[in-house]
Amino acid sequence: MSAEIYAARRARLAAKLGDGVAILHGAPTRIRSNDTDYSYRQDSDFFYLTGLVEPGAICVLAPGPTYTVFVRPRDRDRETWEGRCLGVERAVEALGADAAYSVLEFKECLPELLGSASRIYTDLNLDENVTRRALGSLHVGRRRRQKEGSGVRALEDVGALLHGLRLIKDAEELALMRRSAELAGAAHSRAMAVARPGMLESELEAEIDYVFRRGGGSGPAYGSIVASGANGTILHYVDNNRRMEDGDLVLIDAGVELGLYCSDVTRTFPVSGRFTSVQRAAYEVVLEAQLAAIDVCRSGLPQSGVHEIATRHLVEGMIELGLVSGSVDSVLESGDHRRFYMHGTSHWLGLDVHDVGAYKENGEACALEPGMVLTVEPGLYVREDEEGVPDELRGLGIRIEDDVLVTSGNPEVLSDGVPKDADEVEALVGSSTRVVLPGIDPL
Repeated sequence: MSAEIYAARRARLAAKLGDGVAILHGAPTRIRSNDTDYSYRQDSDFFYLTGLVEPGAICVLAPGPTYTVFVRPRDRDRETWEGRCLGVERAVEALGADAAYSVLEFKECLPELLGSASRIYTDLNLDENVTRRALGSLHVGRRRRQKEGSGVRALEDVGALLHGLRLIKDAEELALMRRSAELAGAAHSRAMAVARPGMLESELEAEIDYVFRRGGGSGPAYGSIVASGANGTILHYVDNNRRMEDGDLVLIDAGVELGLYCSDVTRTFPVSGRFTSVQRAAYEVVLEAQLAAIDVCRSGLPQSGVHEIATRHLVEGMIELGLVSGSVDSVLESGDHRRFYMHGTSHWLGLDVHDVGAYKENGEACALEPGMVLTVEPGLYVREDEEGVPDELRGLGIRIEDDVLVTSGNPEVLSDGVPKDADEVEALVGSSTRVVLPGIDPL
């Protein structure tokens, strides 16, 4: 993204600070085992304001705005092992900062940076070291207040100011999210095209990972779910080690991270290439619920309305399938449907898969606005041991999920590149159709 984008974001946050100062910390490295680390992933709030992906950095933003960064100093020996870092010398120009220092100088510089600020906005949930540092900052401010009559008197959550800004995506964010959704769609299409009975779930996961990396993504945005048969009724199944059998449905929930922005897409399909009549009937219930819920993703609708619409359609289908009995309203009132649909229909999407942003304010559901991106993912799950349901529905798990942008008009489905119409799904499964990514050779 351009430097101007990050500068505009910082200016919007600075306008909300009042007489406060925001201190944000880059994510630390995390040990995976012994002396090896997990692949580094920057803290989303920090990246949103700086664009810097190095660990351990700090940025301080004051009204004005004044933007100061603290980065790791260059170390030739360390860079031999871990790769080059930005360094203090290049930080001002590269990050558009007013000043740059080594992270080792943060404590020394802090009193001057705080000035007469009355509060510090920061993230106290990131890391224990960050929490201790924040409390130290508060102590510095209190001492100044005691001596001079002005200074920090409180720590506050920076998310209260920042996360509402992140909820509305700008044009450059949306470009990345469209690309991420497109790439996820290509991966799902590839998985459908190569699927065969007898394959392991992990083989389809490998196909998905290949498309993600081949298309420019950094990898999965979360642990990919490839759940065949009754595994599809386990919402967060990630073992992906079962051999798929003829007659199974396969539920794949997989998204890619691209430029730190995420997609989140789910499709369910018959590994043999043909739905049974019962599978198709249940699939159509979920698809109808999803299409109805997508249609109401419009500016001004309460976010909770998406779930309400999807749930009502699902309950109508559950009655037709013989899963529940009674009227739609009586089932909703009793909550009996929650045996088969136990999760929400939507969550925000962006730098995080479950992105930041409030769903309610003052007890009222937030209204959808142009620039918001949310998932729409109704499902139907019937456990193998569920009692009082038709035998042919036991062990059936179906979810259909897309990424939807709220606009000033009709909703835009970012992930519409992968089929979900039952006939189109059947035509693609097992076809070995080559998947085309723009600008890349067919896979």
